[in-house]
Amino acid sequence: MRVQKPKGTVDILPDVSGSWEKVEQIARDFFKRANYREIRTPSFENYEIFSRSSGQSSDVVEKEMYDFKDKGGRHIALRPEGTAGVVRAYVENKMYAPEVVKPFNVYYIESTFRYERPQAGRQREFHQIGVESFGSSSPLADVETIMMGHDLLAELGVKNYSLHINSLGNAQVRKNYHDALVKYFTPLKDQLSEDSQRRLSMNPLRILDSKSDKDKRFLPNAPKIIDYLDEDSKKNFKTITDMLDQLGIDYVLDDDLVRGLDYYTGIIFEFMVDDKSLWESPTTILGGGRYDHLVQEFDGPATPAVGFGIGEERLMLVLQKQNPDLFRDQGIDFFITNIGAGTEMKTVEIARSLRAQGFKTQYDVDQKKLKAQFRKADRVGAKYVITLGAKELENGTLNIKRLADGKTIDLSLDDVNDMQTVMKRLKD
Repeated sequence: MRVQKPKGTVDILPDVSGSWEKVEQIARDFFKRANYREIRTPSFENYEIFSRSSGQSSDVVEKEMYDFKDKGGRHIALRPEGTAGVVRAYVENKMYAPEVVKPFNVYYIESTFRYERPQAGRQREFHQIGVESFGSSSPLADVETIMMGHDLLAELGVKNYSLHINSLGNAQVRKNYHDALVKYFTPLKDQLSEDSQRRLSMNPLRILDSKSDKDKRFLPNAPKIIDYLDEDSKKNFKTITDMLDQLGIDYVLDDDLVRGLDYYTGIIFEFMVDDKSLWESPTTILGGGRYDHLVQEFDGPATPAVGFGIGEERLMLVLQKQNPDLFRDQGIDFFITNIGAGTEMKTVEIARSLRAQGFKTQYDVDQKKLKAQFRKADRVGAKYVITLGAKELENGTLNIKRLADGKTIDLSLDDVNDMQTVMKRLKD
């Protein structure tokens, strides 16, 4: 048997992982500026965590979940999305306690798993960047979350994206809309896809999210949830859109937007990228919304919550196309070349000092000939080459060369311990 990775997974090799690291660091720094702190939850949970949150009739639970019985007979599932595990952790660790500052704001960057057909930007093991905010029902919390999604995409350099928003109202609104959908789709049942025929009795809202051509032809004339919103839901929705207007964040009122998971209530939103070089039609890169009942579903107290998730693979596809400068290899600061007896350990000491000062530094552990060392310095993109020979070691001096223009200066071995000052001399 040939040793190879499982279908639907990818190796993120060193030539590429630096780009991922850069995107994730930008996201981390962005979230921290808004005082969101990182949370890390297990990559697998008890099956019911996801079946209860995502909904038994969802594609995630019905078709895509990686679930199995472990050696103790427990029904386990790899996490298909980030929110459910965070909510479970919030409840289990009693983060709703009065002494915990509210809203309780967290972010995560993690691997997630779904059994689906691999395609560009979508794998069976994929990565999700997300935020969750617990404890506030204020429209400001919704606007804050939407604004963060908008501004993070802008900071990363994503282009041609648009915000689509809708409201799912409250429980009564959902019930009234549920009844209207059943009334509309029931006479059409025999013409619907097999999945939608089953969903008609379980959760007709899912039919609106169908990708089947059999179903799509009936969707334009289906009832719209906006027509069933009560006065409070309409007022809340308008408050949010008015604030987005004041912030200069453009949006599209999208009656067809329903999201794919059962736990959403109130405002829902997606940021879609329109880039014909990537996809034929606008494609979702970030999605989220309000979910005010999920904490209770997990046996916690009534707790309003809102959040979003970004598919990192899809985000990387967009950035590679739209902002390639973000991923340009910056190389390293110094490469130390050396030749002659006794220079090896001094080279190691110099590298150690430069690294402690925050400079990216490398030397040739194989101690090849000087010409080969210079070639390696060029290949790793070094900005400067420091040369140490037996003569320099004896005199306590070094030669430093800037590869961009060949400018060189001599310095003492002691100067290495204050390389910031040396850099100023090189810039003069």
